[in-house]
This record gives sequence, structure tokens and C-alpha cells, in this order.
Amino acid sequence: FLFSIIISFTTTKLSITMGKKSKRKQTSSTSSTHKASVKKDDKPTILDETPDNLRFEDPFEDEFEQEDMVMDGEEGDDDIENNLKEESELNGNAKVQSWNPLTSSLDPGMKLEVDESAYKMHHSLTPEWPALSFDILRDNLGESRTRFPHSMLVAVGTQADRPDRNKLTIMKLSDLCRTGGKQKTEKEIEDEILGEEYNNDDASDDDEEGQDEDDIEEQIDVDPILEHFSLKHMGGVNRVRAMPQNSEVVATWSDTGAVNVYNIRSILDNFNRSAGMDGLSSRTRKMAKDPFFVYKGHSTEGYAMDWSPVTEGQLATGDCDGNIHVWSPSQSFSKYCNSSFVVNRAYSPNGEGNIDNPSVEDIQWSPTEGTVLAAAECGGYVKIYDTRCAGRAMLSNKIHENNADVNVISWNPIISNLMATGGDDGLFSVWDLRNFQTKDVPPQPLARFTCHKKPITSMEWHPSDESMIAVSDEDGTYIYDLSIEEDDVEGENVELDGVIPPQLLFVHCGSESTKEVHWHPQITSMVMTTALSGYSVFVPSNL
Repeated sequence: FLFSIIISFTTTKLSITMGKKSKRKQTSSTSSTHKASVKKDDKPTILDETPDNLRFEDPFEDEFEQEDMVMDGEEGDDDIENNLKEESELNGNAKVQSWNPLTSSLDPGMKLEVDESAYKMHHSLTPEWPALSFDILRDNLGESRTRFPHSMLVAVGTQADRPDRNKLTIMKLSDLCRTGGKQKTEKEIEDEILGEEYNNDDASDDDEEGQDEDDIEEQIDVDPILEHFSLKHMGGVNRVRAMPQNSEVVATWSDTGAVNVYNIRSILDNFNRSAGMDGLSSRTRKMAKDPFFVYKGHSTEGYAMDWSPVTEGQLATGDCDGNIHVWSPSQSFSKYCNSSFVVNRAYSPNGEGNIDNPSVEDIQWSPTEGTVLAAAECGGYVKIYDTRCAGRAMLSNKIHENNADVNVISWNPIISNLMATGGDDGLFSVWDLRNFQTKDVPPQPLARFTCHKKPITSMEWHPSDESMIAVSDEDGTYIYDLSIEEDDVEGENVELDGVIPPQLLFVHCGSESTKEVHWHPQITSMVMTTALSGYSVFVPSNL
């Protein structure tokens, strides 16, 4: 298969213009020109002035300023070489190289510049406080959207300098237009190949008159609009997750050890009202500023949290002491009150894992089974639990022999027997869960990528493409297509063998310390990331 890797940043060398005092050798062509224009032996011929031959007298004489001559071996040689190099760079011959965090390091003095042609859409936002986690909220604007401009809803949690300054912010980003330039039509590409002599003006006029309204609207360039409401949150937000069946319910993991559940229905109504959507009453709903359910049953803070995509209202949370609590909706769940959930302390550390450091780093519910969940733990362990069997794991395997922590896991929503894991050692692996049942022999991954230099911080499968996955480390965000197979071609890209895998389709970098990445569940191939430097929302040009 033919594949392309699009790197979204390039490095360029700065060029310096030549100063006025630079010394330059006088070339032979210049000398010959002066000799041809002035000859010592020739005398000018003076013609008599007649009505047919009028004499023109110029009151201003031409003045010629001769440049200083620099002899060979003097200090001017270095200046000439530098000037020629600078002129070459000014003429468009500056060396431009693509930069890849998997193969290159950012040396002091190097400057990254974004290549906007690598994106169909690319927008960035710098908030007041950085966010460690966020989640994209589902809306009622339709599925598989591709038409620009786009609109999206996001819930983000801050990491402020003081616990009382943190917030849960609900944002609406609208008018997200195409930024990579107008996409060429098939006829424009054909005209470039065939040339001007094959162009048909009449056909071109007909095509322009019959241009689709959708294409015209996609060319509209407007500034993005940001609307947001913030709710007070005690402590930094370690994780944010919205219920997939009902986006108005958002849960947060606080670094104070509490799990908070918010009802953001009034905020979403305000967004809809500002957009002029019909069907809303004129009465303004009172905004609930505090969480309707707060749980403080964990012994310490945690990062693992996930809503079940099968059972509405079912939540799992894991803390840094290795405990996993399973939440079930009560009869009063629809009322959104302090009795909406029943929390069960389902699992605690035992002799089957890392007793010294049993922290649960990530949790994922099965996309098809309402009672099955997986947990990524420190020490290189991945465990599979069934809520019908309390107190122990159904499967427990150590997938990292070097005891590296498993930071993140992602369960394929389409092929339920596939799971991806990312480790603290930079390993990114894909597993077939049917092979997890063997205890005597350690399970072998279907694919393992060793090209990442930094710990894997987040990963997520594409919501509609079973072979595509987004992975992030501290240097950037990477999109892989695991359906691509490597061609056995001798002597081709030997220096990149084992460094840049053929499955790598796209690299987005430039953010400082990327922490989390998510696909938009309703907008085709839209990706959002959060980092220490802010948020990025983009659509790659090759997806």
C-alpha cells in the first residue's frame, strides 16, 4: 500500500540581508562594461545643429560612483561568500526540512513553523489555566458531519495554582471554518495535468454556474466564536467524563479525593437559546452551580474514570491505592439528587498484581458487555473484571516485563476483542483479548510500536473506523492506520526502518506536554487535544 506521512511543522533558517557597508568584488562583466563605454582614443563627433537634427543639452551630468576594489586574500572573501549565500536564500532557495519528534530533537535555536496545508481545519486556544483532561459532549446536530463550519461542545477541568481557583468549564466552539485553503475540484486537477490548450471555456463557465451551494459555504472565512460557562470546582481536575447517553451529566475526579457529578442542562439550554434554536421555552432555567452528587468514599485521589456505553448511569472510578468502585444508578437517578447513585467498593489490591504500587491508572468499560471492564495498573498489569464476580479479576496479565506502568488503555468500540495499551516506557501495543486467557505463556500483542521516546499519555480508537487510532505523548499527537501493511522493498527508507512505522499517517506537534486526545464522535476525523500550552482542534488533510 502507498501511504503518506504528513508532518505539520517545518524548520527554516533565518536569512539576513546584506548591509550597505558590505564589500563586494568587481566582476569582469562590470569592468568590461565600463571599458566599452569610455575609450581614451575615441573622440566624440560633433554634428552641426539643423532643423532636422536638433542638439539636446542635458543640464545634469551623470555621476558614477565606483565601488571599492577588494583584492584576493583580503578580508572581503568571507563577506562575498556570506553575501552569495544570503542572496540564494532570499531568492527562495532556503533549506526547509520537515520535523518529526520520533526521529528528531528540537535543538537550541531551531524554530518550528506550522504548515497549514497539512490540515483541512486547525484552530488553537490558550486558556487562563491549563487542563489535564477534557471530554467532548454529544449534540443534536447530526452524525458523521463533514460540512464546514463546524460546531462542538466541550467540558474541560482546570489545573489552577490554588485549589479554590479551579473550575469546570463548558465551552461551545462554533464557526470552525476550513483553514487549509480551498480544496481543488476534480476538474481543476484535470486542467493542471492536461494544460491550458485542453481547457474549454464554455464548460468552465457552465461548471461555475452549477457550483454547489455547499462548496460556496465552505469557502466562507469567518472568525471562530467561543461561548463558555464556568462552575466552581474545589481542587484540580484530574479527569472529566460526560455520560455518552446523556451529555448533560458530567463527572469529575478531583485531586482532593472526591468524585463530583454535575448537571449542566441549564448551560446547554443557554447555548441553544443563543443559537436561536426553536422548541425552547422563553423561561430561563436556573443554573445549577454545585454538583448534585459528591462521593468521598475513595481513600485517595485518582485518575481512572469511565461511563459505561451499554448501561446508562453506570460509572467506574479507580484511585491511586488500587481500589475500583462501581457506581449504579438508583431509582431516583433521573431527579439528579444526592441519592442518584449507589456506589459499591467492588475491587481492592490483592496478591495477583503489583502490591507495592497498585495504582489504577485508567479504566475502560466493554463496548458490548454491560458488566465487563478493564483496568490499567502500575507495574505493567492489565486486568479484566466482571461486576458479577466481586472481589477478584477474571483475567490478569503482566504485559510489560520491565515493570513499566500501563498509563492508558482504549477498547475498540467496533471490534470488541481488540484493546490498545500505552506504557510509561513509550510502548504502544494492540492486543487480542482472546489471547489473554493463557496463564502459562505471556500474551503476545498483535502489534507493538517502539518509536515513541516519551511516555504515552492518551489514546483513543476512531469512533467509526476500526483500524484507526489516535495516540499522544508529551511531544505530540499521532494518528495510526493499523490496516496498512509494510511492503518488503529492499534499499528503500532503510535509515527510517523501525523508527517511523508505515502505519503512521499524521503527526500534530508544537504543543507543550500533550496530556489527552479525543476524536469527535459526530464530526468525521476531527481531533481535539489538551496540553500545557492550551487546546488544539484540527482535521488532518489526509483523512
